Amino acid sequence: MREINYGQAISEAMHEEMVRDGSVIILGEDMGVMGSVFGLTKGFMDEFGAHRVIDTPISEAGFTGMAVGAAMRGLRPIVELMYVDFAPICLDPIVNQAAKMRYMTGGQVKVPLVIRAPGGAGRRNAGQHSQSLEALFTHIPGLKVVAPATPYDAKGLLKSAIREDDPVMFLEHKILYAQKGEVPETEYLIPLGKADVKRQGKDVTIIAYSRQVVFALEAAKELAAQGIEAEVIDLRTLVPLDWETIETSVKKTHRVVVVQEAVKRGGYAGEIATQIMENAFDELDAPVKRVAGLNVVLPFSPALEDAAYPSVKDIVAGVRDVVK
Repeated sequence: MREINYGQAISEAMHEEMVRDGSVIILGEDMGVMGSVFGLTKGFMDEFGAHRVIDTPISEAGFTGMAVGAAMRGLRPIVELMYVDFAPICLDPIVNQAAKMRYMTGGQVKVPLVIRAPGGAGRRNAGQHSQSLEALFTHIPGLKVVAPATPYDAKGLLKSAIREDDPVMFLEHKILYAQKGEVPETEYLIPLGKADVKRQGKDVTIIAYSRQVVFALEAAKELAAQGIEAEVIDLRTLVPLDWETIETSVKKTHRVVVVQEAVKRGGYAGEIATQIMENAFDELDAPVKRVAGLNVVLPFSPALEDAAYPSVKDIVAGVRDVVK
C-alpha cells in the first residue's frame, strides 16, 4: 500500500469531498492563492474557483460566523483556523451559534461545519501558537471533537466529519503533518466515535490521542523490553467518546494510564480518568494515572518546551507507577 504523510491525507480528504459534493467550500486565511500556510490547499483555488476556496481577512470571528451562516443555509464549509490558539477569538459563533442551533430550532436547522485547527507543541512557536485546547471544545454540548494521530485516520475521519450534519472541531497536531503512513487510494470512511486499539496488551492500558499516540506506542516498545505488555488505545474521537472500547480494555488489564499533551489542570485526561473511576472502579487494581503537560505557558526555549509536555520517558514512568 502507498504511504503519504498526514498533511497529504488531510489535503486528499478535502479534495475528494469537494469533487464529490459541490456544497463543500473552504475558507480561511491564505487558503486560496497561497494554498494555506501548511500547503494543504495548494492548487484548490485554480481547480474549484474563488467562490469555493475563499481567502478571508484576518478576522477569525468574522469568517467563522460567516461559515456558520453558510452551513445553516445548506453549504458544507470547512474553516481553517491557522492555529487552534486563535479559536478564542471566534468562540461566540462556535459555542453560542454552531453548537446550539440544531437544539434551539428543534432540529429544523443543521450546521454541517468542520473547523480544522492545527495545534500542539514541538515547533518552537512559543506560548501563543503551541497550545492544545481540546478540553475547551469537549466541554460544549453540540460539538463533536476529533483528534487523529495517523495519516490513515486523519483522512477517513475528515471525510466523515465533512459529511456530518453537526459541527465538528477537527484538531490536527502540526508536528504530525510530516509523519507518513499507509493510506489506501480507494475511498474509505472512519466513523466518528470509534476508538482504535493500536497495540494489544495485557498488563496496562495506555489511552491517548493525537501526537501522544506516537509517544505511547514508543513507550509500549520500551515497556515490552521490561516485561510489561501495554495496550494502546487511540481515542481518535474525543466527542463522542468510545466508552465501550475503553471499558473492554480496562476489564482486561485492570490498570490505566491516560496521556494528553495539554496542561494537566482541567484536561480531557481527567474526564476520562473520572469516567473510569465512576463506571469501572471495581475493575481497577491501581488508581488511574494521568500523564500530562505542566501547568505553564509553553516556553520558546527548545529545552524548556520539551520539558513542558509529556515524553516517552514520562509515559514509561507513569506506567511503572501503576504496574508494580
